Amino acid sequence: MKFQGEDFCLKNETAKLLYNKYAKALPIIDYHCHLDPKDIYEDKVFNSLSELWLSGDHYKWRLMRANGVAEEYITGKGDDNKKLHYWAETLENCIGNPVYAWCHMELKKYFDYEGVLDKKTADDVISWCEKYFKEGRISARKLIEESKVTHICTTDDPVSDLKWHRAIREDESFKTKVMPSWRPDGILGIEKESFKEYIEKLGRVTGIKIECLEDLKTATVKRIEFFNENGCRVSDHGLEECFKVEKSPDADDIFKKVLEGYNPTEEECIKYKGEMLLFMAGEYVKHNWAMQLHYGCSRNVNTKLYKLLGADTGIDCINPCAPSRNLAVMLDGFLKEDKLPKTIVYSLDPSENDAIDTIIGCFQGLGKGYIQHGAAWWFNDHKKGIETHLESLGANGVLGNFIGMLTDSRSFVSYTRHDYFRRILCSLLGKWAEEGEYPLDEEALGNIIENICYYNASEYFGFK
Repeated sequence: MKFQGEDFCLKNETAKLLYNKYAKALPIIDYHCHLDPKDIYEDKVFNSLSELWLSGDHYKWRLMRANGVAEEYITGKGDDNKKLHYWAETLENCIGNPVYAWCHMELKKYFDYEGVLDKKTADDVISWCEKYFKEGRISARKLIEESKVTHICTTDDPVSDLKWHRAIREDESFKTKVMPSWRPDGILGIEKESFKEYIEKLGRVTGIKIECLEDLKTATVKRIEFFNENGCRVSDHGLEECFKVEKSPDADDIFKKVLEGYNPTEEECIKYKGEMLLFMAGEYVKHNWAMQLHYGCSRNVNTKLYKLLGADTGIDCINPCAPSRNLAVMLDGFLKEDKLPKTIVYSLDPSENDAIDTIIGCFQGLGKGYIQHGAAWWFNDHKKGIETHLESLGANGVLGNFIGMLTDSRSFVSYTRHDYFRRILCSLLGKWAEEGEYPLDEEALGNIIENICYYNASEYFGFK
């Protein structure tokens, strides 16, 4: 079989039909990513394959370290050409890793290169791609447009002025809608050394002197309304683990003491976070926002490298000790106060798929697919991880209501991950149909494929 041929990942005839007729040509909704809106507005031009691939991709950095590459040629100031050669040497050893598939899909889609990248071909690949960079064909907007992306939700701090989102919206020449997402880690992070400084900054941005919890809530509402006016339709929360959300009579005192320099206990942190997350969830309901909950990650576990490079540099991992046992308690806390927004749940631990699907099934009923089990995330967005997620959701829920794939990426060429997902989805549904587990009804299967790949997300987030 040809390497990454037309039938790549399409294991049966029904899969080929579903992919080519229903999935392949659909546009993309990128409802969760980490792209910089400034780069989109300025239509950032990339000048080399090394810059495009290696300047900020911690997936690749992890693999290069595992292959013995010196940090100078990963995140350091080493020669770009050498960096790419080291990446090529690394990549050829990455059989079974999704990054191997993604890189070659990116070369094929954006550079019309159908060969293989390895240490023997690195110079040829660099030479082949060079003309695309020289002609300015590899830029932020061109890549978005070529990928047929209709909506992008970036990840934004509540203190952001969102000026680049407004500038993009005013540019009628660019058709993709770029919207902010509310990421209030700074507001919830009461245990962090930077918390007091952040609250002071939030006060300056809102013009409110924040001295108590009520002041903080007033400032938070003001920023939520500002985000809403600028097109925000989704929040995003990075949690270590789920916890009980409820009103706490102690939260105000805890907040005040921390502003005075007090180090809160773990129990006090939970009381504060439970109060504030419940409050924010109520605001999400008012504005019909969806709430994303990401948990199950241990971050920056290599402290030596963290001190050298900082966060988001490839030193995070799955935390198997942050189970979903408190997810039901958290969702119930929201619902008891009538503050349960549309919610998307992501755990980084794939062993929790079945538990999540049974838990969210207990809290449906407020709308079609109201509580979602988010796509196989980060360390799970490989073939097996995607299949396992889809199989669990199918076995325990309503797979046809799933809102589909996301990039969760800082790369403008990562949209091939949607194609990767769509091929795996079509193959799985085709298998079920051909094995008699679902009727070989092309119209019904095609409708499910189209909805999962695009239309469910459009409806869920209220995109038009």
